[in-house]
Amino acid sequence: MIDAEQRLFELGLKLPDAPLPVANYVPFLISGDQLFISGQVSKDDAGHVLTGLLGSSASIEDGRKAARHAALNILAQAKAALGSLDRIVQVLRLTGYVASSPGFSEQPKVINGASDLLVDVLGDAGRHTRSAVGVASLPLGASVEIDAILKIR
Repeated sequence: MIDAEQRLFELGLKLPDAPLPVANYVPFLISGDQLFISGQVSKDDAGHVLTGLLGSSASIEDGRKAARHAALNILAQAKAALGSLDRIVQVLRLTGYVASSPGFSEQPKVINGASDLLVDVLGDAGRHTRSAVGVASLPLGASVEIDAILKIR
């Protein structure tokens, strides 16, 4: 079993504080052995939202970076919910939303930023099913928003 917090340290990453909801919802909910995490937008280490429309004002690399930050926020919510990332058995599902200009079709490449980070941190437990969807806009002007379902112990 991989020690996720040690892996974060080795990768030079730090979990941000779990973001607070910006509307009338809860950031996470536990049901049985599953943890549902509400959509996390692409906030950087300083708490600034990474913005831009993919295929227009943001590059695929900008989008991948935004997706990595959204995945870190998912892990931050998981730690807030569980007390320890060691309780994650498997990331079951990610849904990635990418603010996209008309005709942009590289959403999977963008969301790979999140998928790669979760595998880097959690090993095989980070492998998941996934959808990558293009949308006209996201809350706060974010480039990327990702929600997740995790199996927990």
